[in-house]
Amino acid sequence: MVIVNHSDNDEFEAYINCYLEMRQWRDKHIHKVWENPIALNQFHDMLIKTTVQKAIEKVESELGPAPAHFACFIMGSGGRSEQSIWSDQDHGIIFAGNEGFKSYFLRMGEEISNGLSVVGYELCDGKVMSSNPKWCNSVASWEQQISNWLNEASWESLRYFSTFFDSRVLIGEDGFLLRLKERAFNHLRKDPYLYIRLFENIRHMKKGLGILGQFLPDSFGKETRCINMKEVIFFPYINSLRLLSLKEGIFTPSTLARFQQLPNRYNTIKKYQVDFEKLLHLRLYFKKHSKSYEDVHLLNVDYLAKSEKQELKQIMKHGYRLFNETKHIINKGCSS
Repeated sequence: MVIVNHSDNDEFEAYINCYLEMRQWRDKHIHKVWENPIALNQFHDMLIKTTVQKAIEKVESELGPAPAHFACFIMGSGGRSEQSIWSDQDHGIIFAGNEGFKSYFLRMGEEISNGLSVVGYELCDGKVMSSNPKWCNSVASWEQQISNWLNEASWESLRYFSTFFDSRVLIGEDGFLLRLKERAFNHLRKDPYLYIRLFENIRHMKKGLGILGQFLPDSFGKETRCINMKEVIFFPYINSLRLLSLKEGIFTPSTLARFQQLPNRYNTIKKYQVDFEKLLHLRLYFKKHSKSYEDVHLLNVDYLAKSEKQELKQIMKHGYRLFNETKHIINKGCSS
């Protein structure tokens, strides 16, 4: 016979209701900010931070206070403050002390993942979440894992490292993440050939324009006549600025902030910032009525006006030029 603890159930339902209420609040109010990338990402930050705080409080009510200082950090488009109307979740946890505390923080990561899912942020397909032991570690274990990723320098390990680097602390100890990024910078300075390996890791990108300047949309399934804006248009900008930030020791994850913080000798790179700003606004203009995370990236080119097509093609061409210029900078820097 199973004995139900009604007080525990009531507490659980209270938190679920809280998450559901946040989802309802999101759906009710997001239209107020969906035309402004900065306001939209501030909206997302408030919603995600509140959800994470509620998740932490729930775990504390179950297991007691956290056994050590910690940092909850976010990655991906959330880390870069480049989320669209819908977003998935990418997050991790760094904690002080030893691995004996890991079970506590994994439970915290599980609750964060569940809470964000209810609020409207899809679970990450690649399991880049603090409920995954790979993304929930002590400071010492994180240091070792980052060293391992860079020493291995495989396609997979460098993809993990690049994902990690587009990060910022949402709640907790900012110094933990700064310490890990500084360790990564030191490793790269000692082995500059890794910049070339990091470029090789991102060089194969889906083409969106043909040799005559025509769009190259997909031709199958739900994506027929669509371009994946994330893979085809955003990645040349995001990947280029991440790589240059690694080279220059820039901590910030935002692509726009990375443009701004590059030294003045990168003036030929900085000029592409205006294109990226236009791209952020265009995505919201085209996709603000999207109903799902899957749909928010897909743009049907048949529905674009002639002027919209021309503007988008210009942004795409500039993204490809930026990527080629980044390649030249990396190759030149590693051969000198």
